[in-house]
Amino acid sequence: MSAFCLKFSAGVHTYISFVLIILHGLPEAQGVWPLPQKITQSSETYPLYALSFTFRYANDSVAQPGCSVVDEAFRRYFTLIFPDYSVRNAKGEPFALVVSVQSGDCDSYPDENSKEDYNLLVDAGQALLKADTVWGALRGLESFSQLVEQDDYDAYYVNKTEIVDSPRFPFRGILLDTSRHFLPVPAILETLDAMAYNKFNVFHWHIVDDPSFPYQSYSFPDLSDKGAYHPFTHVYTQMDVQKVISYARLLGIRVMPEFDSPGHTQSWGRGQPGLLTPCYKGEVPSGTFGPVNPTVSSTYVFMDRLLKEVNAVFPDSYIHLGGDEVSFTCWKSNPQVREFMKKMGFGSDFTKLEAFYIENIANMTTALNKTSVLWQDVFDYHEKIPKSTVLLVWKGLPPKYYSEMSRMTKAGFRVLLTAPWYLNHISYGQDWRAAYTVKPLNFSGTEEQKKLIIGGEVCMWGEYVDATNLMARLWPRSSAAAERLWSDEDQTSSLTTAYDRLTEFRCRLVRRGIRAEPLYVGYCKHEYKGL
Repeated sequence: MSAFCLKFSAGVHTYISFVLIILHGLPEAQGVWPLPQKITQSSETYPLYALSFTFRYANDSVAQPGCSVVDEAFRRYFTLIFPDYSVRNAKGEPFALVVSVQSGDCDSYPDENSKEDYNLLVDAGQALLKADTVWGALRGLESFSQLVEQDDYDAYYVNKTEIVDSPRFPFRGILLDTSRHFLPVPAILETLDAMAYNKFNVFHWHIVDDPSFPYQSYSFPDLSDKGAYHPFTHVYTQMDVQKVISYARLLGIRVMPEFDSPGHTQSWGRGQPGLLTPCYKGEVPSGTFGPVNPTVSSTYVFMDRLLKEVNAVFPDSYIHLGGDEVSFTCWKSNPQVREFMKKMGFGSDFTKLEAFYIENIANMTTALNKTSVLWQDVFDYHEKIPKSTVLLVWKGLPPKYYSEMSRMTKAGFRVLLTAPWYLNHISYGQDWRAAYTVKPLNFSGTEEQKKLIIGGEVCMWGEYVDATNLMARLWPRSSAAAERLWSDEDQTSSLTTAYDRLTEFRCRLVRRGIRAEPLYVGYCKHEYKGL
C-alpha cells in the first residue's frame, strides 16, 4: 500500500448492537445501477465503520496522492458512503478501499477515447479497485458506494462482491436547454452530480437558442448584453462556464457546447446586426428576421471568430453546430437571397443553401481540429459534411429512426440516438418503461454499421422546465436511459426486475438530495429532506 491514506470519521456499533445484528441477520445488497456487465455477490457481509475506513492508492498505481480527480473523489465518496454516521459509534474493524490506476491522466479532461472500464473486488477488510484510467476509477467508486447498505440499526456493511464492468456505449449524454429557461449554475452542478451517480459522461449544453443568448462572449459581448433575458442576472460569465467545465471534469463528464445555427438564432440577431436574414413582405422588408443570412461574407467572418472562441473556452473535441428546423420562408421572401441562389445555381432548392452554410461552418470546426456534431436534418438534406461528423437522430418512432440510423451508418457516419429519450415530454404513469425498453442497435445493418452507433442522450428541452422542476422531470426516468446505454441489453430486459432495482436506486438518489420523482406508490426509508 501507499503510505498515503485518506481517513474520515463515521459510525460504529457497540458490542450489544453487533450481537443483535447477527441475531436478526443482514439483508442482501440491493446492487448497482446501472447494472454492471458482470457482478457476483454472496450473502457474506463485512461491517464498515467510518472512523476505521480508509481510501488508499495501491503501490503499483500510476495515480498517487496529488491526483486531483481521484483525491477529490475520495473526499466526495466518503460522504456518499457514510451519509448519516454517528461519531460516538464510529470505530471498529478497519476496512480499506484500495485504488490502482494504470495510466496517469490526472490533470487531463475526459474525451471521446477515455476508457471507463474497472474491476472491483470486495473482500474481508479490503476492496480492491483496478482501472486503466482515473475515469474508470470514478465509475468503480460510484459502484462501491452503491454496494454499501445500512441494516435496521443503521450499521453500515457491504457484501462480498466481484464486479467486472465497462460501458456498452462510449457516449452517454444529457442535454440541458438553458435558453428557453435560464438554469442557474447550481442547478447545472446538481444535474452533473446526478449524472455521475448514473454513470452519464457527456453534458450537452444547449446554451443558446431563439429565446435568449445567456452565454457571455468575450469576443461579442453584445450577444448576451442584448440577447439574454437580463444582461447581469441571466447570463453565464466566463467564470461560470469554467466552473461548470471544471466541476464536470472531476466527475469524469465531458462538456459539449451547442451553438445551433442557422436556425434557432433570433436572440443572436439582437446583439449582432446584419447576421440574420431580413424577411420581406412583397417588395419591402417586413421588419422581421429569419435564420442566419448565409449569402453575405460578414456571416462567415463572425462565425469563424465565434467558433474560435468556443474552441478556446471549451476543451472538448466535440462542438455541436445544430443545423435543425431551418425555416426557408424568410429566405424565399428575400430578393438578395433569391439572387444569390440563382448565382450559385441552386435553383429553388433552399436545402442547397442550408447545405452551403453548414459545409462552410463544418469546415471551420475541422480547421480547429474539432469534431462537428449535427442534428439529423443536415444528413437528410444530403449536405456535404466531413465523414468525421457525428449525427444525432432525433425524429420519429422506432421504424423511422431505425431507418435513419441504417442510412447514416451505411454512409459511414458515427451516430447518436436521442429520438426515444426526449424526456421533457411527460405522460401519466410509469413512462420510464418506454425509455428503458429502447433497443439502440435494433436497426437493419452490418456489424460494422452497428459499431458506428457510439451512444445516445437524454434531451431535456426547456419550454416547460426550469430549476423548479428540472430534477424531478429528469430523474429517475433518465436513469432508465442510463442503464440502456451502459449495461448489457440481455441482462436488463425485464421490466419487473428493473422496477424493483430502480425503485431502490431512486430512494438512493433522494437520500443524496436529488429530487427524483417516485416510480409508483411506496416510500423511501430516508425521505427527501431538502424542502
